[in-house]
Amino acid sequence: MKHNLKFYRNQKFYNIFSVLIIVSFLYSCNGEKKEELKKPVLVDKRASKKTIALHNRLLEISKKGFAIGHQDDTSYGLGWNYKNDTTSIKSDVKKVTGDFPAVFGFDLGWIEIDKPYNLDTVPFKAMTKLIIDAYKKGGIITISWHSNNPVTEGSSWDQTKAVTNIIKGGNQREKYELWVSRVANFIKTLQVNGEAIPVIFRPFHEMNGSWFWWGGANCEAEDYITLWKETVELLKNKHNLHNILYAYSPNKLNPSDTYLEYYPGDDYVDILGIDIYDFNNAEEYQKAVIHDLEIVKKIATEKNKLYAFSETGLESLKTEKWFTKVLYPAIENSGISWVLTWRNYDTKHHYMPYNGQLNEADFIEFEKFPKTLFLKDINSNLN
Repeated sequence: MKHNLKFYRNQKFYNIFSVLIIVSFLYSCNGEKKEELKKPVLVDKRASKKTIALHNRLLEISKKGFAIGHQDDTSYGLGWNYKNDTTSIKSDVKKVTGDFPAVFGFDLGWIEIDKPYNLDTVPFKAMTKLIIDAYKKGGIITISWHSNNPVTEGSSWDQTKAVTNIIKGGNQREKYELWVSRVANFIKTLQVNGEAIPVIFRPFHEMNGSWFWWGGANCEAEDYITLWKETVELLKNKHNLHNILYAYSPNKLNPSDTYLEYYPGDDYVDILGIDIYDFNNAEEYQKAVIHDLEIVKKIATEKNKLYAFSETGLESLKTEKWFTKVLYPAIENSGISWVLTWRNYDTKHHYMPYNGQLNEADFIEFEKFPKTLFLKDINSNLN
């Protein structure tokens, strides 16, 4: 009996000791986990609940794979155009795969000069309807802005220097504030049941290249950073827009480029991106994608930011099995939230397959891969 009592006491002590060790271990692990998974700080401290939810959704997507995006997906395609037929929502991606992309890209170029349609002839009233439709379907909205040159009013590709003219103290500042107000007024039209649709805004992209008036040899990095900050402040504070995540996206990095050269700072950027195109040089393209996304990933991880492959594609898709053999291997383990290909304008200028296109069958196979997340995937697998 004494022996059993001693055993019982020892066993009881052992059990208590074991529990204490386990609790201590769990506490330690949870402490590490909390340290590792810091709550992200968004640019807008008054971001709407839906905007915060979009950020969280993008994070969850990156754990499962990557959302597939397409520019102007429902605006026009091969042999159709929404502005001429507003009775139905079409999509080349859906025609090929049976599903819409998960990310819908739109552009606000020409909103600044008060045109009724953008630089790709998409009427802004139609764009509003298409964005609302995509959002109701469960899609994610990303918006770029190919703004005209504010000095010459030429296109985005007019390389006349202009940034110093539109930042505070510049002689075109008043005009620029008017242009930003037109962007803001459009974004305010994006509502469902009186609530603002959360969007990803990606202005002044590819700034490390010199083809736009806001980048490269046409603009000092310091002035670019000032322009970015002042634009965010106008949208957020003057126009009270609290439904925007801000995305920063340089072009493919040259050996002399530094990813953060034009970076406005952590307080002004929510998402890190990069734009890289395949110019019929698949091997070089793959190397660049893997190399540059690894840099973006490292910086994003250090800064606790989301990151994405914000623009890519192969014009006319003349490389067979481009999606499964070129693009997918380069991004499979990258950790990006989404990848967006450019638009389908005609048979010479398109970046997604259409019925009868060379890569149609390959794209169908690509859609079936577990990490390629289309609209149905992000609405079912991630809920």
